[in-house]
Amino acid sequence: MVEKLNEYEGFLGRLHGVRDSFKERTQKWKEDHPNGVLSSVRSWIFNLFSQEQKEVGDVTDEYSHLYKRKTRHELIRVSAAVMGIEFSYAAETAFVSPTLLKIGVEHKHMTLVWALSPLVGFFLTPVLGSVSDRCRLNLGRRRPFIILMSIGVLIGLLLVPNGEYFGYLAGDIPASQNVSFQPVLSHRTTALAQDQNITLIDEENENNLGYHPWGIFFTILGTVLLDFDADACQSPARAYLLDVTVPDDHARGLSTFTIMAGLGGFFGYATGGINWDITIIGSLLGGHVRAVFTLITFIFVICVVYTVTSFKEMPLSLIENINSSSKYTKDESSRVINSTEINYGTLVAKDEDEYEQEENEDRFSSYDTGQRLSMVPPPNASLLLYLKSIIYMPYSLRILCLTNLFCWMAHVCYSLYFTDFVGEAVFNGNPAGIEGSEERELYEEGIRFGCWGMSMYSLSCACYSVIIEKLIKRFRARNVYVGGLLFYSSGMLLMAITKHKVGVIVFSWTAGVMYSTLFTMPYLLVAHYHANNTFEQDRDDIAKNDQQVRGLGTDVALVSSMVFLAQFILSMGMGSIVSSTGTTTSVVTVASLLAFFGAMSASQVMYLDL
Repeated sequence: MVEKLNEYEGFLGRLHGVRDSFKERTQKWKEDHPNGVLSSVRSWIFNLFSQEQKEVGDVTDEYSHLYKRKTRHELIRVSAAVMGIEFSYAAETAFVSPTLLKIGVEHKHMTLVWALSPLVGFFLTPVLGSVSDRCRLNLGRRRPFIILMSIGVLIGLLLVPNGEYFGYLAGDIPASQNVSFQPVLSHRTTALAQDQNITLIDEENENNLGYHPWGIFFTILGTVLLDFDADACQSPARAYLLDVTVPDDHARGLSTFTIMAGLGGFFGYATGGINWDITIIGSLLGGHVRAVFTLITFIFVICVVYTVTSFKEMPLSLIENINSSSKYTKDESSRVINSTEINYGTLVAKDEDEYEQEENEDRFSSYDTGQRLSMVPPPNASLLLYLKSIIYMPYSLRILCLTNLFCWMAHVCYSLYFTDFVGEAVFNGNPAGIEGSEERELYEEGIRFGCWGMSMYSLSCACYSVIIEKLIKRFRARNVYVGGLLFYSSGMLLMAITKHKVGVIVFSWTAGVMYSTLFTMPYLLVAHYHANNTFEQDRDDIAKNDQQVRGLGTDVALVSSMVFLAQFILSMGMGSIVSSTGTTTSVVTVASLLAFFGAMSASQVMYLDL
């Protein structure tokens, strides 16, 4: 290879080098797979979904990575899926409602559309979490669900921008060319247009508006799939992160997870903010909305594939074999951890400046296999007992779920209704104003300005997530949890009082602190409970060891399901609150109040030694 490279110079030489390297790898692959591509694919799929029983000794070769600390790059790879999810969520919040309104869904029905996904998700997500804990596929317990829900997101990304087109194929009647309409910029609840629907207008003949029952069906189906799967996919993604990392990496892993989420939201909103109609990409893909969804679809697929191909999961059957095997002692665990066949620890020393090689080795050897096995449910528990354990969960998990519910309700107030607050309360615009009027122009300007505030909140989330692990180590988890919520509560209150452009940008940074906090702290605590087999403390704050029937995936899903309940409650009630107060300032005021309640609840959470 080196001799061939010496024959070329400059860019052409490097190009030839890449070509030669590709040829060598292709030739090696053909030698290793003499039966061809199709046979290899069939074998790969069979191995993924087979339930082959493996010997305990195979852990040394295949799963030693589960007992090693991960580099920052490896944590980024494990967390890449959430970046793709947040890209998708940004497209959803920006374009779903205008798309639905364009094909005839009225404002009074929009609340029902947005309530469908959380209603389904609240009941289904914990069940999916429990099923993932008991998944016996050779692919693992979490990755099958990440793949399944990612397919749902992918279908949603295809249906939402193309639902109207699919409706025409199914027999919908297109609108007449002479129909004029006022474009709707957001699905936010408005105070100034309480009962005035911004709908298609045809003064001569209402029949010219077209007929879109199938288009509405396909678009709503895509919306529900996209909204539900984007939220639900985060639970197995988090559980996967916690499964393939050691407890010492949980804080770093969750902070990395949140950084990727923040960056995904930031770039997702930025992608939607570009005017693709004036670009070649927009012309080729059929306009602004299709261009955004097409780009985000490719980004989403790349991110998910990058994650699910990162680390192999230990199948549940093998975990049960290890758990029941008297031969697999702590000495065997040490042999796996200190295996010299995989010089994994040297990568950590090279890539992470904050960890020394010696510290890593000490931490590796101190991690007992029993700690990881404590994160799986007892294999002999009945389904009825398992479901009962979800309903009658320990007090520590109940108070954590209540805290997360307050946090998500406070955040949903901001994320779903913020731009409408900016357009009306800050810019004094009116979404029901006549097209081209000053008040309508002010409202549209406020909507665009509000998007910059939301971009700042996503960027703030990524920045705060970089330091949250260090803050936990220095100030303890309780202070970081409660402090983050009070910080957001203060920011929203000041935004409601000032109602100024500068406040929109500055105080939006507090929303990023909130998002990072609720993305990190609850799941860090859940993982900590399971790692220590501790879900209760006595009156003297002494921990009680208690093996739970539920697995880690179930509890992560239970805590995550609060986002669905929060969205459902806010979808049902926020419109009435805004209408009764007569101002969208109530949106950020309610967010401030809910965050304060969350801080009070967080003060009662069990933190153990964090």
